[in-house]
Amino acid sequence: MPFSLRSTMPDLLDQPLIFVDLETTGANAQRDRITEVGLVEWDGERMTEWSCLVNPQTAIPPFISQLTGISDAMVAEAPTFAQLAEPLLARLEGRVFVAHNARFDYGFLKNEFQRAGLNFRARVVCTVKLSKKLFPGEYKHNLDAVSARNGLLAEGERHRALTDARLIYQFLVKLKRELPAEQLNAVLEEISRQASLPAGVDPEVIESMPDGHGVYLFYGDSDASLYVGRSSNLKRSVLAHFSGDGRANKALRFHHQITRIDWVSTAGELGALLTEARLLKQLQPLHNPKQRCDEQLCAWRYEPNAEGSAKLELVYAHELDFGRQTNLFGLYGNEREATNTLRKIAEANKLCMMALGLERTSRRAGTPCFGMQIGKCRGACVNKEPMLTHQARACAVLAKLKLNSWPYGGPILVKEQAESSAAVDLHLIDHWRHLGTVNCEEDLPELLEQVGQMPFDLDSYKILNKHLRSLPGLAILRLPGAA
Repeated sequence: MPFSLRSTMPDLLDQPLIFVDLETTGANAQRDRITEVGLVEWDGERMTEWSCLVNPQTAIPPFISQLTGISDAMVAEAPTFAQLAEPLLARLEGRVFVAHNARFDYGFLKNEFQRAGLNFRARVVCTVKLSKKLFPGEYKHNLDAVSARNGLLAEGERHRALTDARLIYQFLVKLKRELPAEQLNAVLEEISRQASLPAGVDPEVIESMPDGHGVYLFYGDSDASLYVGRSSNLKRSVLAHFSGDGRANKALRFHHQITRIDWVSTAGELGALLTEARLLKQLQPLHNPKQRCDEQLCAWRYEPNAEGSAKLELVYAHELDFGRQTNLFGLYGNEREATNTLRKIAEANKLCMMALGLERTSRRAGTPCFGMQIGKCRGACVNKEPMLTHQARACAVLAKLKLNSWPYGGPILVKEQAESSAAVDLHLIDHWRHLGTVNCEEDLPELLEQVGQMPFDLDSYKILNKHLRSLPGLAILRLPGAA
């Protein structure tokens, strides 16, 4: 039976332990797969070992093969995880689960067992946390650093599952030999204590979360949306909300309201940004800042002409396709915001309010605008400044506010590859609109039906305009038929 956490349970070091290390196709427990399992079982006196290659049923990325030495050919004839699941579960059950960066290994196994229709649960000890707690003055706590500091000997190739499981075992045995049992047990109890989760939230839900990019969601009674957050490490961020340090922890203010936690895993930061923006608008969570409504989204249109008589015109996104325009300036939530912002800009640059169309022209010819009367206009209203000169200055000032034109002939496919994983997202983008995300090209036809159907979205524009070319792991692919 899985370990039960009871106040009467014996010290951790008196319980049977199993030291675990995995090799995988990447870092995302939902999308990547296990390629090797290494175990060292220890009951305090006797140690036994077991390891096995695993066929991940997917290609191993080259950089992973280079790191671990495990190739597609090596695992081609190996058993799948489903074939190993029951005997492996029998080895793990009833033992304290010990691993370096234990959330990674435990999360992978939890997800793999779940795919196989099995439930796995264990008490977990992370030797990274153990090293940090016992040796806070040390800078590095990865397995190489821990091994070097403690004189641990790698019996086999590094970054292979059994070799690394042996090193973790050696580390704990050395600590047991050199430290008072009472001190070591106290630290082990502390680092293996689970976060204080809201009542009704299953800790195993958290353990199933991946360590990669994505968006997490907190729900309350009647499935009301409470909070949406984005993270580069989903599991770590969610656990941080319940770490017990509530001084600056916003989530703890509604801790007692949370009844369910969900998440959306993404291959990288762009997918997480776009997903967060969509869910914030869709769900309007109670404890996130109130989301802006784009129904009044507007911009200034300015088209200079040879006569110098161009005036600004306020246009709205629901009337005009902002993604396909080339002469729009600024994006504003409503007419008042647009007008007030432009007035400040005009005053700072001594532009004429009349010439811009922000102030009604006087019926008396030659009457200056109010700005000229107080020294904040150079006189385009009374021909003191030539209109073409004023128009050129207005263009130069507005250039800083210009909406970027869509640089492609049509829709594009943005392939986002996870930095340390085989996970891939394919984002379909058209004129600054995020039409959706799929994991394989076979699912694209349904998304392509959205081309030309989705309204312009300010948040998507800002995200894509800023990050489309700057984030790592992005490849822009032209769609067939696009210019």
